[in-house]
Amino acid sequence: MPEPTGVVLATEYFRSYSVVGLIALIGVLFVAVAFTAGRLLRPVVPTPEKLLTYECGVDPVGEGWAHTQVRYYVYAFLYVIFAVDSIFLFPWATVFAADGYGATTLVEMFIFLGFLAVGLLYAWKKGVLTWT
Repeated sequence: MPEPTGVVLATEYFRSYSVVGLIALIGVLFVAVAFTAGRLLRPVVPTPEKLLTYECGVDPVGEGWAHTQVRYYVYAFLYVIFAVDSIFLFPWATVFAADGYGATTLVEMFIFLGFLAVGLLYAWKKGVLTWT
């Protein structure tokens, strides 16, 4: 049996991707047909009530501008920082037990915790962590 040439290997390689491309094309066509059918079949009767801004079933009153407390943003930001820290701890704990990675992962974790400690110290010095 002769050895396959580079052209044959390339053809087989791209044939496997052609299946993925065909499925993607069918998916795009399905979405396009669904949106087109929805646009053609829906009734279009604009009324003043339909053109109002929807706010949970309550008629909008006043202007669209509202004041937001910036301090809630800071609490959300601190939460994200510590959520990322806790998510990072789980894979670190699994790699730490693997052979040959102990010292490297320990140093990396202390560097990461050092960055978090600096951020927490900065937030504490700025008075962000006091509840008022």
